[in-house]
Amino acid sequence: MNSSDEFSNLFDLTSQTAVVIGGTGALGGAMARALAGAGATVCVIGRNAERGAERVSEIENAGGKAFFQSADAMDKGSVTAARDAILARTGRIDVLVNAAGGNRPDATLPPGANFCDLPVEAWQNVFDLNLVGGVLLPSQVFGEAMLNQKSGSIINIASMSGMIPLSRVVAYSAAKAAVLNLTQFLAREWATRGIRVNAISPGFFPADQNKKLLFNDDGSYSERGGQIINHTPMARFGQAQELAGATVWLASNKAASFVTGQNIVVDGGFSSVTI
Repeated sequence: MNSSDEFSNLFDLTSQTAVVIGGTGALGGAMARALAGAGATVCVIGRNAERGAERVSEIENAGGKAFFQSADAMDKGSVTAARDAILARTGRIDVLVNAAGGNRPDATLPPGANFCDLPVEAWQNVFDLNLVGGVLLPSQVFGEAMLNQKSGSIINIASMSGMIPLSRVVAYSAAKAAVLNLTQFLAREWATRGIRVNAISPGFFPADQNKKLLFNDDGSYSERGGQIINHTPMARFGQAQELAGATVWLASNKAASFVTGQNIVVDGGFSSVTI
């Protein structure tokens, strides 16, 4: 084997099974495509079967292997049933990407709003979506399978707002900060049992849920979008495919065998600039 073959094999996920919860979304979808491109058989998990089938077709048309499994990440029984179905089909689960999550308008503070009036129910819903369904339940359920096989890589999708308490998105920021803390806890807990647990914190990547926040109807930057661009050294937003390298690296036990408990930031330099 020559040196180039040895290097390329570092990122070869052939014969591995990767599960991407939230793989029907923009960022989760890009990560699913990246894992399939590295040779993994990818299970896309979501609630929308139509969008799941579209993602699977997209991966297969690019030469990858994928299938869809319906599950509700907020329901442990549903997640467990999905895990068991995947194991029955593939025999093992090597990579788990927790890419489900999001924010809610009623948990966001408009300019000039009073934090004291933020509804507790809205706060709890955002925490449940990003922490409980976003990381806790899937890690418990799929982590159990990884513990049984004594190997696995879990990749949690955190956020720039989990590192920096950005204005307005207070509940989302706090929930993503909790994701980072849980990532470190699980990394320490399972470090000697063959499981690596890391996080990726994307910077600002336009997607359906935040387009109206970042852009005006005519396609120009909104006030907030312009502020973000001015604070980002690369002076642009990220593109979903730019998460591919970090995803495949963390997934590979050859390339990242001594990497656990880390938060990999992909933000165009946003976090390097003092607010």
